Amino acid sequence: MPATASGGARPEEAAAAAAAAAAAAAAASAPAASCMGTRPEELTARLAVSGPAAPGAGRGGSGAGGEEAEHERVRALREIKNQIIGNRTKKLLYLRLGAVPAVVAALAEPGASPAALVQAAAAAGSFACGVDDGARAVLAAGAVGHLTRLLAHHDEKVVDASARALRMIYQSKLAPKFEVNNGKNMDFILSLLNSENENVTELAATIISHSCENSSEQLSLCSAGVPQKLVSLFGGSMNLRDACLDSVTAVIRNNSEVASRFASTDHGKGFRSVVGLIHDRSPRTRLLACLCLIALGHASPCHFQDKQIKTKLIMVLLELIEEPGQVGDEAPLALTTLIKDSLELQKQALTTSAVEKLSNHLLVNSLESRRAVTILLALSELCSKLEESRSQLMSVEASTLILEALKHDWADIRVAACSCLKNISRSPKVLSGGRLSCDTVIGPLVQLLQDSSTSVQVAALGAICNIAVNLTPRKSVLLHSGVVSQLVHLSKSMDPTLRLKSVWALRNIMFLLSPKDKDFIVKELTLSTLSSLICDSEHFVQEQTLALVHNLVDGYVDSANYVIGEDGMVINAIARQLNNASAPGVCIQGMFVLANIAAGNEMNKEAVMNVLLPHRADRVRPSFVVNFLQSKDKQLRVATLWCLLNLIYPKCEASSGRVVRLQNAGVILQVKSMINDPCLDCKLRVRMVLEHCVDNADDCFM
Repeated sequence: MPATASGGARPEEAAAAAAAAAAAAAAASAPAASCMGTRPEELTARLAVSGPAAPGAGRGGSGAGGEEAEHERVRALREIKNQIIGNRTKKLLYLRLGAVPAVVAALAEPGASPAALVQAAAAAGSFACGVDDGARAVLAAGAVGHLTRLLAHHDEKVVDASARALRMIYQSKLAPKFEVNNGKNMDFILSLLNSENENVTELAATIISHSCENSSEQLSLCSAGVPQKLVSLFGGSMNLRDACLDSVTAVIRNNSEVASRFASTDHGKGFRSVVGLIHDRSPRTRLLACLCLIALGHASPCHFQDKQIKTKLIMVLLELIEEPGQVGDEAPLALTTLIKDSLELQKQALTTSAVEKLSNHLLVNSLESRRAVTILLALSELCSKLEESRSQLMSVEASTLILEALKHDWADIRVAACSCLKNISRSPKVLSGGRLSCDTVIGPLVQLLQDSSTSVQVAALGAICNIAVNLTPRKSVLLHSGVVSQLVHLSKSMDPTLRLKSVWALRNIMFLLSPKDKDFIVKELTLSTLSSLICDSEHFVQEQTLALVHNLVDGYVDSANYVIGEDGMVINAIARQLNNASAPGVCIQGMFVLANIAAGNEMNKEAVMNVLLPHRADRVRPSFVVNFLQSKDKQLRVATLWCLLNLIYPKCEASSGRVVRLQNAGVILQVKSMINDPCLDCKLRVRMVLEHCVDNADDCFM
């Protein structure tokens, strides 16, 4: 979190300040600073007047006037630096006064003294630290180029100060990416890594972490031996070790080839070095080592099979949650990343009492902290697959706290609580009674659908989607909560995610609903809105809308009238999507809708036939049905075959006529070619279709 006006300096700011103070004390020959406590307006003006140095002044000039001007500039720079470190308000004030260009100008001047360069570098780094506007101003003033040049300065203190300042700049997301694929840039990085100055090598690690974003950059760094060099620096200071760990993680993240080469090089020496650091005395180092191993495990699972190491990782992360500050805040997120989508690791976490430990920590601490958010997210992931984890979470009296979190002032807390509820509600048992019964959670969740934060609305929709699935026998609770009108409203949102999630929730509510309640939802939604959603600009929304229609017509014959009635508004929208050969999921859901309608009466079957084979169809172009039967997607082939089966079911009034139309369009010929379809379900439906064709032919002959 950025430092507040009254907060202390960040560790990197404090270190830079201390170094600058020591350097200034060693270099200063003037009396004690006379500008201490001077107002920012005066200091900024004084700095602007004192530099750049006038002719004859500074290191290359002569005369007391030049020396005094240089001392004045050092004092002004030092005072500005002292005022802004750890003080966001002062940084913003100096930014408005235009102090940054004057500070950076001191770095650019050839005649500037080492003392001035040290103070200017420390001030520039501090401006960029934790304040985006400060980083922008420092970058705009050209500080990166000047500070990089000063890494070759003859004075070691200037080199140290410049490296620290650059490190703070490169910790900002606004800093420019360093093109490591460029040969000269790679040579520069390697020269920094080979420096005997730890501040410089730490800077190199920071630049790599900041700039390494794609697989080609990762491969270039790996081929240059950068990961091994970073591992060799683990023996340095704690700050250097942490920077190198973070850099190794950036190089191997999501890259199976680099991760595999790193784990195998020197018989796994680098891998073993990282494993050893999860036992380090420094909590920050332990966390970074865990994150590095997690990245390695995700990128190259075959090199991360040791169950003991995985269990140890979980235990270390649970211990780190007790640590103060950023480490304790980030540890639950690291745990979430480790166990995400892994049933095996979630089971291991269960054996280490992870749910109980996280819940207890949540109960004894306030919901006001960042840590509460990350713990709720970790609990959510722990409950995503295991029923036992959900039961444990409910048994430790955390349910009341989760309900409180839904009403919290902080949006991140509300989002995390909704995420927790989404995964807890995968269990019908949880919703059947107790503190987290459907009656207690529906009201707060429906209220969150009107939240001012889109992320909260999306999270609440996710929870409602799951609850709707598991409330099949008691959906009246949902319908009487006012949720349908809210979902209909959100389905018209400009935000595609809100449209998707709201339609998804309506789809789940519609599942196995009574005819009366289905009618209620359609009247709230309107056929016009339904048609618009079928033709939405986002294919995911189209797919979920068609799934909603699928649930509408499923098991309720009269509901087909909504689809084929009203001048065919809805079925025409479906026909447009199928003829446009939309995304596979859209076509699958569309064909299931038609299959359900085709199971109805003759009027319904004829309406479906008119979609599949319009009377005015271009006879040169094959029907989309043939294309669907040729699809590589077996679900689409199955859905299409089901539709054909329902259309030509024997003994129906006009089945034989529909068979003839399908034969003339080449559909039956395509079905015959699928007799040995690799999908067993398809093979079965193909034989049924062909048998029905024979039965209809016999009926026609008789």
